[in-house]
Amino acid sequence: MRVIVALVLAGLIVFAGCSPEKKAMKSFRYGKYEKVIGYYRGVLKKEPNNGKANYFLAESYRLSNRIKESEPFYARAKGKGVNPDSVKLYYAKSLQANAKYAEARTVLDELESSTDNDKIKDRARREIDGLDYLDKLSQKKSYYKIKNLEAINTPFTEYAPVYSNNELYFTSSRSNSRIYEATGTPFTDIYKAETNGANVNASTIAPLPSFINESNINEGCITFTPDGKTMIFAKGNNGRRKGAIDVDLYLSRFRNGQWAEPTPININLPESWESTPALSPDGRTLYFSSNRKGGFGGLDIYSAQMDGRGRFGRVKNMGPEINTAGEELFPYVSESGKMFFSSDGHPGYGMLDIFEVKRANGKTVVQNLGQPVNSSADDFGIYLFKADRGFFTSNREGGMGDDDIYTFINEDPDLKVVNYYLQGITYMTRKDSTREILPNTKVALLDQDGEVMQDFVTGNDGKFLFRVYENEDYSLLGETDGFITKRQSYTTIGKSVPLESLKELVTNITLDTILVLDRKERNKIFRLENIYFGYDSAVIRKEAARELDKLVTLLNDNSDLKIEMGSHTDSIASDAYNIQLSQRRAEATVNYLIKKGIDPARLVAKGYGESKPIARNTNPDGSDNPVGRQRNRRTEFKILEIGALIQKGEDDDDKFFRNELKKNE
Repeated sequence: MRVIVALVLAGLIVFAGCSPEKKAMKSFRYGKYEKVIGYYRGVLKKEPNNGKANYFLAESYRLSNRIKESEPFYARAKGKGVNPDSVKLYYAKSLQANAKYAEARTVLDELESSTDNDKIKDRARREIDGLDYLDKLSQKKSYYKIKNLEAINTPFTEYAPVYSNNELYFTSSRSNSRIYEATGTPFTDIYKAETNGANVNASTIAPLPSFINESNINEGCITFTPDGKTMIFAKGNNGRRKGAIDVDLYLSRFRNGQWAEPTPININLPESWESTPALSPDGRTLYFSSNRKGGFGGLDIYSAQMDGRGRFGRVKNMGPEINTAGEELFPYVSESGKMFFSSDGHPGYGMLDIFEVKRANGKTVVQNLGQPVNSSADDFGIYLFKADRGFFTSNREGGMGDDDIYTFINEDPDLKVVNYYLQGITYMTRKDSTREILPNTKVALLDQDGEVMQDFVTGNDGKFLFRVYENEDYSLLGETDGFITKRQSYTTIGKSVPLESLKELVTNITLDTILVLDRKERNKIFRLENIYFGYDSAVIRKEAARELDKLVTLLNDNSDLKIEMGSHTDSIASDAYNIQLSQRRAEATVNYLIKKGIDPARLVAKGYGESKPIARNTNPDGSDNPVGRQRNRRTEFKILEIGALIQKGEDDDDKFFRNELKKNE
């Protein structure tokens, strides 16, 4: 783990004061912490209480992910330019990393009461609350059993295990003779071995090809699509660039019996670090860790969606429920759809701990896996090859080397995994009102806040499939050329299966729906339900407002439509009165839409009175027909124009061509 964290932190922390040794300070700025450690250890042999020497040793150990070793040096760190609040905070973290929780609490209590910095005070309080959380966590029974995977591990580092097609892939520094100056350890490469679950055939361990592994480059975590034919991995940190931030994600495809030359994927940013990739079980979402601008702290977890051409888009920060001011990395989503990640920002035992993300009624709940999976050391890189067993990485005491790979099994007798899926078919409506399958339709699943969770393009069968979760509200958004983009609500509330009724460890539940789209056709009329008015009134009622809000959404989703809002009455009262009343009602609906942000140029109000009935107002015997009158008292919208998007300003293409014309005048 030392390499992973050091390669992102290198060059990001620069000491503000003057250093007595420019060479050592230059090494510190460039993240060559082993050189800094070597120099200041020499200083401390002569001056054990030198405050600055202790500070730079402590910082160098922390920034190269050896915070345990920084403890005695933070205890004596002081001097001009040394921030005492920062020293106390990291001193407490180093104590916690060495499982000295009572001492860490004492330092944090002192920091909270003494600091004038509100952010530091809040951080200290969160750390204290985290120690309280550990006390409660220790009282919870754990069903995890762990074991060192001795067939894989060596005195060097082995981490980030991934299982694909009966092969175990992992990262190791075992065979590289070149030293990475940030950590003083060899560069890392990616290896694989044949395995049946956790039974690894050690004789098959071999590095990936040299065009993937380079001797003077750190190759990091790897992930695969479900078919194992596309891999994405992290690669970077040769130490030659300032700041050592050259870590990117690369993609390679398996073609003609071999892996193609890897290429950088399109979400990499030149001035940020992207690594620890993990593809979702369906291969359509990529999760990764990055320190790009706009996050919540150092490293945050992001997601990106893969399109049909293999390119990624819609990069999204996973939000403050997952990301903190600390480091979040090594995301992983299991076959059950449950996310795991590692963090030193959430309440934990000292360094990186493994957390699981649970969804409860549409909310995100993050839980520490507890001991023995987590320890005061770094614990990270979890992977489940079955619902109740898998691998993870730790550099805890008692291992075979630096980072070791461990296996685990969850023996919880009540463990039940239920996977919920929503499958559906997209249809179009024929002129005779029958349905026909509508292929090549993009369907998106939106959460209750309107955020896209997943999307899918249907084939000739019109079928789509999404993973959903119990007790949540969703929307389906369907769109394709020539058809009106449609939103349709769906809920899983009340559709959960009682866990006590299940006998299998894993149960898959498939729910069904359909999505019907209408063609975009001029003069096509759509009736709006529940648009009712009071007697002789054009006031929009609450029930009508809810329906009109749906129309607002439709118009926002279909910005190329110009429509007529038509209002109709029954035959009670005179023709002139009904025309006037229906016009007022039509204008009221248009005004409501305008207040909701719809451009007035896209709207026309038309009152038809009683001139266009769709049912009889009276029965054949002349008696009143209340059902027919109710049907006639209706509000409709009609498509007047398609492609009627109103330009409120000049777009970029217009500006370009106008400027080009000026150049040629």
